[in-house]
Amino acid sequence: MRAVIISIGTEPLLGQVVKTNAAFLSRELVALVIEVFYHVTVMDDPVRLKQAIEDAEKRVDLIVLLGGLGPAKNDITK
Repeated sequence: MRAVIISIGTEPLLGQVVKTNAAFLSRELVALVIEVFYHVTVMDDPVRLKQAIEDAEKRVDLIVLLGGLGPAKNDITK
């Protein structure tokens, strides 16, 4: 099984936060014998998120979304 981790948020793209959750999750998935095919970070934008998910659907069996759940209006994965 192959997986992709999609981190959502403008802050990681601007270097304002470090994506430690993606690294942790990668280790956990590998321990479950799930190959992490790639990580990607997309800004808080519904069109870009949809694009990232559609691209991932063609390549992997499992898509994991991280972030985008804060109180701001631009946090889009609620």
